[in-house]
Amino acid sequence: MRLARSLQQRGGTFALFEARHRLGGRVLSAKSRSGLALDLGPTWFWPETQPLLTGLITELGLSHFAQHDGGTVLHLKEADKAAEPVNGPPIHQGARRLAGGMSRLIEALARKLPPTAIHLGHELMRIVDCGSHVRLIFATETESVAIEAKRAVLALPPRLLIDHVGFFPALDDATFEAMRNAETWMAAQAKVVIAYDQAHWRDKGQSGNAFVSHEQAVIGEIYDACDEGGDRAALGGFLAFPPDLREAFNVGLPMLMDSQMVQLFGAALDGGEQHYQDWATERFTCSALDRTTPRGEHSEIANPMLRRALWDGRLHLGGAETASHAAGYLEGAVNAARRIERALARAATEPPAGRIAAIGEEVSGNAASLAWFGSWVAAQRDAAFDDYRQRLNRSLATQQREQLTQLAALGAMEQVFAAALQVLDALTFDMRDVAVERGRSALMPEIQKPFRDVMQSLLDDAIAYNRTSCALSNFPFEHKPSKDYVQAILRDIAAAWQEFSLAANRLLLAKGDALRQPTSVSS
Repeated sequence: MRLARSLQQRGGTFALFEARHRLGGRVLSAKSRSGLALDLGPTWFWPETQPLLTGLITELGLSHFAQHDGGTVLHLKEADKAAEPVNGPPIHQGARRLAGGMSRLIEALARKLPPTAIHLGHELMRIVDCGSHVRLIFATETESVAIEAKRAVLALPPRLLIDHVGFFPALDDATFEAMRNAETWMAAQAKVVIAYDQAHWRDKGQSGNAFVSHEQAVIGEIYDACDEGGDRAALGGFLAFPPDLREAFNVGLPMLMDSQMVQLFGAALDGGEQHYQDWATERFTCSALDRTTPRGEHSEIANPMLRRALWDGRLHLGGAETASHAAGYLEGAVNAARRIERALARAATEPPAGRIAAIGEEVSGNAASLAWFGSWVAAQRDAAFDDYRQRLNRSLATQQREQLTQLAALGAMEQVFAAALQVLDALTFDMRDVAVERGRSALMPEIQKPFRDVMQSLLDDAIAYNRTSCALSNFPFEHKPSKDYVQAILRDIAAAWQEFSLAANRLLLAKGDALRQPTSVSS
């Protein structure tokens, strides 16, 4: 929805399709009988570490308040004993909540969109690359609907794409594997929020935060879910039971959850108003792999293969799990939207990757040549990462064990620099009025400028790829490169960039010298 809003602001033509009969996906807020908003999906945002989401909330003018953390934290370690108070820093570390629930964010974004552009109850079944456009086939309750578009953005978890969507032609193996390995954040979890007549725990000096770690734990983590003033009271919690156990105890689960709240906070919490959501049962949230695979260590940086434009830029993966930062979180969703927004804007100006022949005849004028060159360099991001991946895989195949990332990243950037010299040589520059100071052409800053983003992008993608690569898990220095190792890689790339800059400057000076050579005429 963030991407749809940006397209709306730019005057773009778009349509938004949602499989459910509501917007928001994992964002879901219920209402208690007293009118209190109860978040059954994402609940918090952190201004210090989530600037994109915070900026969007500010832009939309949404009210928010600090998560209540003051008071005693409880820890229930044994099933037949009382909970113990624990000391420590605030549990939620500066978290804030939206007044009225996180669904207010979805509602505010939806209000900015034309109603005719939103299509609920459309489940994507197939997507076909038709060369100049894509065709999307949706299933509704009554019929199959075919839509054609210049480009498509699939803003749902990659594993759900594997479960539900057919791609024609099939995606390449590396992209498919990256999708398969992208765990859907919180997909197999369940959450309960229980409303009460008043915040009895606050009256006792308790924060509402509690942890239950014994083997029979029903709710593993609990927090205060009251409104800003605490007048309308609730506690929220994440279930400790795995999906199969929740299913087995389905009938008795409300009683078990109620009993645990009483054990923690006292008899006053008996019989609260329960609102429960098991995300593992949601077919549009939890994939088969998410449900059956034990939850691993969550990585906030997704495999960069998920951020590549597919089918010559006609298809983009845009779910929160594809983000380069805060993958899986709402911040990651906004991060992914901004990435695709920039990609769509570039698509109108970038030349086809690798096209060099005859450009001297097509592009004339220094400003036009520099702009074309900058677009060409920007278009090398994916090519550079592909080259890095191939070099890394070749090194692994030949059982090389030292400096894998360093050599692959350097080789990939050197290849880009070599191709860039060919492009510069083919471009037309009028050097007659271009200043040269201390042997350096005045055009050089513009020649060098676009490489900064490409070099940083390659390094970021290489590190993210390494962290998500099973093949590198046996190479700890490569799997999670140290700060010193990254600095060494940067120094190598910087040296190669300097060599390119010197060669590019010599090429421009030679072009100028050629223009100044007297023309001889023979009879």
